[in-house]
Amino acid sequence: MTPAAWSLFCALSLVTAFTPGPAVLLAVSNAATLGARRALLSSAGNAAGVFVVAITALLGLGALLQASATAFTVLKVGGAVYLVHLGIRQWRSPARFALKAPSISADGDAWRLFGQGVLVAATNPKSILFFTALLPQFMQPQSPFWRQGLLLAATFAACTVLSHLCYVAAARHLRRWLGEARGRWWQRASGALFIGLGLGLLGLRRQAA
Repeated sequence: MTPAAWSLFCALSLVTAFTPGPAVLLAVSNAATLGARRALLSSAGNAAGVFVVAITALLGLGALLQASATAFTVLKVGGAVYLVHLGIRQWRSPARFALKAPSISADGDAWRLFGQGVLVAATNPKSILFFTALLPQFMQPQSPFWRQGLLLAATFAACTVLSHLCYVAAARHLRRWLGEARGRWWQRASGALFIGLGLGLLGLRRQAA
């Protein structure tokens, strides 16, 4: 892969990573309610999920989703249900906006937060179809297939981490402004957005191969 091609892929990856979506909403919501350190756990999980999604796209899952209506529907419904579940949980959870967040080890939810990020990435069929369409455009037939694939997947995951770092840093100021008084309304608004994204995912249509 030429430096010019990799630079173009980095630019496309950054634009995509900074575009608001379920993963960005999860990072901002966790940063505002739980603190930056905890939000970065879910962001790390999302980056890991993005990497796995990119690799599965290279393995042909994207082509399967395009060809099989059943596989596409199962993944789409699963992703929608999980986003709605996150929305309901966010809506119903008590507001926690103390300026000093409790330590991660205090409630042992590190793996839960990491898993949230992984599942948000892994249950989105749009991501798989996106990687299926994007990655082959930057693959050089004369170069080792998997070396290029791993480089592209790692690059996109790194861009995801960078975008979440920026969003989480911005959300730290939001956390100070919200406090307990506005916190409940924020949780309801972000919960409604998760539910809306989940319902919107149900409207995603499969592109026939």
